[in-house]
Order: sequence, then C-alpha cells, then structure tokens
Amino acid sequence: MIAIVGLVIGVVAGLVLQPTVPLMLQPYLPIAVVAALDALFGGLRAMLDGVFDDKVFLVSFLSNVVVAAFIVFLGDQLGVGGQLSTAVVVVLGIRIFSNAASIRRHIFKA
Repeated sequence: MIAIVGLVIGVVAGLVLQPTVPLMLQPYLPIAVVAALDALFGGLRAMLDGVFDDKVFLVSFLSNVVVAAFIVFLGDQLGVGGQLSTAVVVVLGIRIFSNAASIRRHIFKA
C-alpha cells in the first residue's frame, strides 16, 4: 500500500512540477527506466513466489540503474554508445519479458 501511495505521489509531483532532464543526462534516462522496470518486474515475481526481500529489491533496483547507466556511459566514451545502449535494452528486455511470463503463469496458473 505504501508503494502505491508513493507511486501516485511521484506521478502527481512529476505532472505538476514538470521537471526537465539536463541535456547531458538525456541519453541515460531511457536506459535507467528500463533497468528500473527490470527490477520492478523482478520484485513482483519474487513477491508472487513468496521470496520477496525489500533489501534485495532496493539493492537490485539501484544497482541495475547504476550498472546500466555506466555501460551506456562507457559506450559513449568508446564511441559505441548506441550499440551498447541497444545491448542493454535487449538484455533487460529479455529479463523483463521472462519475469512477465513467470508472473502471468503464476496469476493464471498456466
């Protein structure tokens, strides 16, 4: 319940305040969002499996975002930022869809 209230407050604050992302950080925002979604779906799967741990979720959430952003930063420094961004999105996308499939199987008992 606290998470839902926090989500609603965050969405409302974002709509009201309309924050802008600095131009320098804009390439990293989509990757950070995908990494955060991966942690979110992993946490939901763990909750449905009955093995959810809030500390593990928090560390997973933060480390996913930091590692994904670092990989994209490293790619930018090497001149292959687009390719590494695509690689990060593909890997995290596979994990998201794998977790979504597990969640679907758990919910529909299929």
